[in-house]
Amino acid sequence: MGTDRIERIRDFNRFYTERLGLLTDQYLGLDRPLGPSRLLWEIDDRTTVRELRDRLGLDSGYLSRLLRTLEKQGLVRVVPHPADGRARIAELTDTGRRERVVLDDRSRAGVAALLGELSPAQQDELVAAQQQVRRLLRLATVTITAVAADDPRARRCLRRYAAELAERFPEGYDEATLTRPEDLDGTLLLACERDDPAGCGAWVRLTPGVAEIRHLWTDPTTRGLGLGRRLLEQLETDAAAHGVGTVRLGTHRSLAEAIALYRSSGYREVDAYSTSPYNQLCFEKHL
Repeated sequence: MGTDRIERIRDFNRFYTERLGLLTDQYLGLDRPLGPSRLLWEIDDRTTVRELRDRLGLDSGYLSRLLRTLEKQGLVRVVPHPADGRARIAELTDTGRRERVVLDDRSRAGVAALLGELSPAQQDELVAAQQQVRRLLRLATVTITAVAADDPRARRCLRRYAAELAERFPEGYDEATLTRPEDLDGTLLLACERDDPAGCGAWVRLTPGVAEIRHLWTDPTTRGLGLGRRLLEQLETDAAAHGVGTVRLGTHRSLAEAIALYRSSGYREVDAYSTSPYNQLCFEKHL
């Protein structure tokens, strides 16, 4: 990773935060900085404190201090959960709802003023660039780790994989086809976004130096990020580190997006190497 890339991103971050007024203690001209303003915007009916902490990635102590500040301003109430006395719910007061409307109005007005200085084509360019930045930043925060063959989170992903294929394949899909933990002579990778399972994939050794990639799957909410390609690349890297020189995989003709991924990742079509009825197309790649 080049130092120039890091410095250019740091420079953009400084420019962006200053230009949007994120450093002031009166965000959008109101009597509070960005942190409590954002928290106010995130609260809706029956939002638990834990949901807020997980969604915003905040330390429990810091979140409690922000909530106390908003409570003192009469904008928020924190009350026990009616069904779980151990949990707490944050809810907006009537004053808080009115204040959030003001936040939304001022935020929209600020963005409109910013876009108003650009031509329609430049506006489209800016929006597209921000969407691309968001996609890549989200992808960068997804963690991919090797897990035990019987990891319950990974097994849930595999069951969702099987359920999806059962719907997409004309002939259905038998969940019993999934690789059993005791048969996983390779590595099982689990992708997580904010601790929530977001995808999985495995490789299994076929013969010395040859492995098969199986059960590559991503959660529908993450598709379009490039997570499938990232999982595939890490499976290849892990297999190569374990002495594998060639990887194979099979897929169903109905999975056009998977076929496109494999071909664009350097896989070439080969003759069938397994008896699986779901491997209607087979591919191979030399690592």
